[in-house]
Amino acid sequence: MRKLLFTILLLAGATLLPAAKNLEVYCIDVEGGKATLWISPSGESMLVDTGYAGFNRRDADRILAAARHAGVRKIDYLLITHYHKDHAGGIPQLAEKIPVRNFVDHGPSSEKGQDEDVIFNAYSAFRDKGNHILAKAGDTLPIKGMEVKFVSSDANLLAAPLPGAGQPNPDCAGFQKPAPEPDKPENAHSVGTLITFGGLRFLDMGDLTSDKEYGLVCPNNKLGVVDVFMVSHHGSNFSDSLPFVRAIHPQVAIMNNGPRKGGAPEVWQRIHEIPGLEDFWQLHFAIAAGKEHNSPDTFIANVDEICEGQWLKLTARPDGSFTIYNSRNKYQRDYRKR
Repeated sequence: MRKLLFTILLLAGATLLPAAKNLEVYCIDVEGGKATLWISPSGESMLVDTGYAGFNRRDADRILAAARHAGVRKIDYLLITHYHKDHAGGIPQLAEKIPVRNFVDHGPSSEKGQDEDVIFNAYSAFRDKGNHILAKAGDTLPIKGMEVKFVSSDANLLAAPLPGAGQPNPDCAGFQKPAPEPDKPENAHSVGTLITFGGLRFLDMGDLTSDKEYGLVCPNNKLGVVDVFMVSHHGSNFSDSLPFVRAIHPQVAIMNNGPRKGGAPEVWQRIHEIPGLEDFWQLHFAIAAGKEHNSPDTFIANVDEICEGQWLKLTARPDGSFTIYNSRNKYQRDYRKR
């Protein structure tokens, strides 16, 4: 009888324990730009990039809508991967509507010119009002509840493999290091991050180009494998090389393409054919790629060119399992930790 009473009390106490909090990630449609909102289990928020300016405040409004849905009233960390208009253009419109505490970037812009200076100077004006954190490859961002590791920044890469990584990459054999992307050096300066929460590993390299990818996975894979991969450069042919995507071996891929930007058929096919890839989600149907190089509509947040900016939401649990939800059709899919 005493043993039974102890068991009942133990079970009753267990039901009173607070449930483990999850990590939430909103992949926001900014029409082929980039904006990803992270909410740590601690309640801290991180926004990676801000989409475009203009378009009647379209991108800032979509980010704010996601923030409201998540209960976020301030951005604790705004991480700008690089200073192109589709990633950093929306900062002034956003920062006027929601407080930003910390600004994270790779340092000075690598591109000069009238248009480039306008974007960087507008960003700098808001950055000067908050705390500036310089991202350096190998450093981590002090967000409670998840680890944000910088694996590339300002054209520099990890110097040593991450724990558990470092194995030779057989897909490097016969693959020549690609030439740098012409005319757009900022892409190669992208801040790339590996975000870890419990058993989940999520890789986001911004628009990092293939010549820089080569240094991370050839001849040895410094990154290891990941669970979720945010397809680089919106699915551009200047990124997502075969040795890179095969080395990281994602379980799921998410592509932040627009209806007429990114989503190159060759890149889609290369990622689609990764051994063990379970699903390939997209923020938009890529019109030029045709049905044969797009995922089924179920896995696409916006299927029409003129759309309402639906998002994809990832919810990760401490055991490494996660769910992806499509706000357009309310479809969701659960993934077990591999």
